[in-house]
Amino acid sequence: MVLVKDEQCCGALTHHMGQDDDATARARANVSVWTAEAARGGLDAILVTTSGCGTVIKDYGHMLREDPQYAAPAAAVSAMAKDISEYLATLDLKTQAQHDDLVVAYHSACSLQHGQKITSIPKELLSKSGFVVKDIPESHLCCGSAGTYNILQPDIAMRLRDRKVANIATVKPDVIAAGNIGCMMQIASGTGIPVVHTVELLDWATGGPRPGLN
Repeated sequence: MVLVKDEQCCGALTHHMGQDDDATARARANVSVWTAEAARGGLDAILVTTSGCGTVIKDYGHMLREDPQYAAPAAAVSAMAKDISEYLATLDLKTQAQHDDLVVAYHSACSLQHGQKITSIPKELLSKSGFVVKDIPESHLCCGSAGTYNILQPDIAMRLRDRKVANIATVKPDVIAAGNIGCMMQIASGTGIPVVHTVELLDWATGGPRPGLN
């Protein structure tokens, strides 16, 4: 595992707001540092734990396709980018404790299910790790976070949040899991049910600390 020095914000938020110059500048900066790291020691993958970021990084190749200097390295970076769940699915995770009594409502972030077309992998990882995973009704709908949407359109965003929270309540979960930080914050603002990252539960199941579920 390598933590690359000097990497920047992925540019997703400014990209959402139409500030393309800022977003592409950040994309170029990240492509530069990751390409340099790959040249030094090789990289098998660029792991991303926030699906909103991952969707944009996987799109760097498209964003910089007309830049003669960055088109090729950006495409290479995009090809290496993986959501953390994609990578974990390639490993033989050893579950050290069963949590069959813990009901998990899995929220599929728009950036993951629509942007990256990753739908079943996180749920399968959780199920294999001993959790009871429940699908949320209307799981295709946005929670209202949507990058900067909850800031720019708060009224509509709150209605989407309330609809999501009401759907979650129908499956009576002990905990809500998601793979995107914006979604986690948005949903948590409307419910008392604990909201954690999918990886926190997987870490717990494989011997890590128990996440905050009080």
